[in-house]
Amino acid sequence: MTALGLLWLLAFAGVGDGGGPGPASPQPGWRRDAAPVAVAVSEQELSGVSEQLYGADGNRAGSGDIVLRLQHRIDAAETRAGIDYAAQRLFSYVAEERLFSRPTFSRFLALLDNYEEVTGHNETVTAEEEEEEEAFLDAIFQTRVMATLTSFFLAKGLYPSEEAFRADLKEMWFGLYSRSGGKALDSSGFEHVFHGELRRGKVSGGHSWVQLHALERSGRLNYLSYSYDGPWATFPDVLALQYRWSGHLKSIGSTFMGSSPEFDLALYTLCYKTRPDHQCRVSLGGKAATIQTYSWANSFYGDGRRFVASSYPLSP
Repeated sequence: MTALGLLWLLAFAGVGDGGGPGPASPQPGWRRDAAPVAVAVSEQELSGVSEQLYGADGNRAGSGDIVLRLQHRIDAAETRAGIDYAAQRLFSYVAEERLFSRPTFSRFLALLDNYEEVTGHNETVTAEEEEEEEAFLDAIFQTRVMATLTSFFLAKGLYPSEEAFRADLKEMWFGLYSRSGGKALDSSGFEHVFHGELRRGKVSGGHSWVQLHALERSGRLNYLSYSYDGPWATFPDVLALQYRWSGHLKSIGSTFMGSSPEFDLALYTLCYKTRPDHQCRVSLGGKAATIQTYSWANSFYGDGRRFVASSYPLSP
């Protein structure tokens, strides 16, 4: 388990793709009035820094690094049916050797086998897994993407130092909480968003293209269809898709396609700190995108700070 004193409480039904209502009566550490406080950032500033993050993502996929077979497009009325319209896999080609040998990708991939995918089972963080988390953070904090976000947060007075930001980022994303009514410390923001979880017969979270590719490559993900393909001609693009993971349906899940792990984490963190529990309008390559964030309302770390519940790009 990560340090800094995890406070966890009962967590019942989810809200949207993330948080949920609290327990019927207050528990130790419970603060009904606690809510994430957004740093004061204008829409213009948000647009500017998101463009800077986009421009700084030198590790993202290039032209020809990813080839997709989108196949059948469904409309909103079909999203719950779970019909398999795709005879072929989604990923026709991924330049694995080139992309996944990069430090942030390789260290991200090392994290993906650290999680119990079905909620209700305690996540036990071993010493080796703790080292893998630190190695991933080391790698991303050496990138231009994370340097850009760090500089912005420090300039806004949100953190006194890079070390303070890194420590908080680790807690908000990797700190454990319960999605199983308090039965187990079975989830974290990172697990939910970047790995995905199987909960109550469905896929919950799961917004990383790298994980989707890994699952499809292993034969555990069956791609069904898509509902939205964003307007970007280069990576990252936004894709909303439908699939089954070990038979569990994801009716519609959206992801940045071709982005680096540090870009996803930086953009989601930017929106989580500036537009918590709201839609966050950003600009990427001159085109508008919207990120939805949720905070986990049932347990806290530090001085009443909330963990990330979910964050993902919205699609029409």
